[in-house]
Amino acid sequence: MSQTPCSNSTEHTHDNKATERIDVLCIDMNGIPRGKWVPAAQLDKVLAGQVRLPLSTQSLDIWGDDNDALTGLSQSIGDPDGVCRADERTLMPLPWASGYQVLTTLNDLHGMPSFMDPRAILAAIIERFHRHGWTPVLAIELEFYLLDADERHRLKPMPPASLCPGGRLGGQQLYALDTMDAMTPVLDTIRTFADAQQIPADTLIAEFGPGQFEVNLWHRADALAAADDALCFKRLVAQAAKHHGLASTFMAKPYSDQAGSGMHLHVSVIDAEGNNIFDQDNGAGHLEAAIGGVMHSLLDAQAIFAPHANSYRRFQPDSFAPIECNWGRDHRGAAVRVPEWRGAGARLEHRVAGADANPYLVAAALLGGVLHGLEQRIAPPPPIEDDTGSPHVEWLNHDWLAALERFAASPAMADTFGLAYRDLYARVKRHEARSLLARVTDIDHQTYLTRL
Repeated sequence: MSQTPCSNSTEHTHDNKATERIDVLCIDMNGIPRGKWVPAAQLDKVLAGQVRLPLSTQSLDIWGDDNDALTGLSQSIGDPDGVCRADERTLMPLPWASGYQVLTTLNDLHGMPSFMDPRAILAAIIERFHRHGWTPVLAIELEFYLLDADERHRLKPMPPASLCPGGRLGGQQLYALDTMDAMTPVLDTIRTFADAQQIPADTLIAEFGPGQFEVNLWHRADALAAADDALCFKRLVAQAAKHHGLASTFMAKPYSDQAGSGMHLHVSVIDAEGNNIFDQDNGAGHLEAAIGGVMHSLLDAQAIFAPHANSYRRFQPDSFAPIECNWGRDHRGAAVRVPEWRGAGARLEHRVAGADANPYLVAAALLGGVLHGLEQRIAPPPPIEDDTGSPHVEWLNHDWLAALERFAASPAMADTFGLAYRDLYARVKRHEARSLLARVTDIDHQTYLTRL
């Protein structure tokens, strides 16, 4: 996936070279890239770890506030710097600008990864698999909406005009090729940008909602690279849409009466010989144990899978978004689906996370559950298609604060993310939730003002 400036075949004039930049990206708690523009001539400085950002960059809330009184990580301790340790594998051209981008892990000044860095958190979970001689294999699917840019600027989501006959939202467009045809220019640009950045995008389809699309990213035997792909893909979609005068959103639920956007993760595990340990024909029961671990931690981790107030509006009956803590074989209504359970393709698909979630934290939470199940040999509940008269399964949380309280009290989440990060995440997200719940909205006025 890496590409160095000297390997880029694009011709540049002397003036262009003087204005080339490197986007040095550091990922915050919400999966938002933050960072600096550095002149491309200073690539050696970037790769040598000589670019710094405050460590508090990764504790910012969704509004970009460091909330020092809440976290104690900014001004009260001098807002210390961290070092942006560039991952050279992620150095890639910017197809929409003159320059390159690189993903970094934020280290403290002693050279240790910050406890807040999402890439470092995921890397630590992957290393725990390696101690067993296992490698997690991950593929991510992302859903998103293309929008009219002017309407989004007015905070009124509306699909592109070509998808709104008569100026109104159209019907469902699942697998509609005419929708793909109407959006060919921007979809072609998305594909071109992905190819330029060597992001392994596979199938691109029209989804249920007007202007909604889904991309399948190729599986990788490097879960960190798979999460990098998802992060970079989100960024390039926004740039491709802008290139055509449009906008994009990975909000979980941009329209009240249209489909939400999910982030589905496909996971398998291979051993040192490259064998898929989830293959049920080997008789080891690893797939069942992994499902058991994921189910055991599902509610504890929901605040990671659904990190925003809007995230919880996606969990609606009959919407292909899960509403119960269940699993099933090739069942798209389940929270955890098992598309294949024999052979090299045996895997589980996690369907709870929204497209708005941080892909690194989602992958860490999911793989943490898989690993716990494998280590503790946790038996899963019966699948939903197994009519055994089993007790009623638990519902997923439909309340953000309830999900946060469960996360904050979870030993499993402290094990996966570290106690300090679990507590920090809970504090910041509680602050966001309480701030939003205290606001009187237009819906309050429309519903209550003339009735009560």
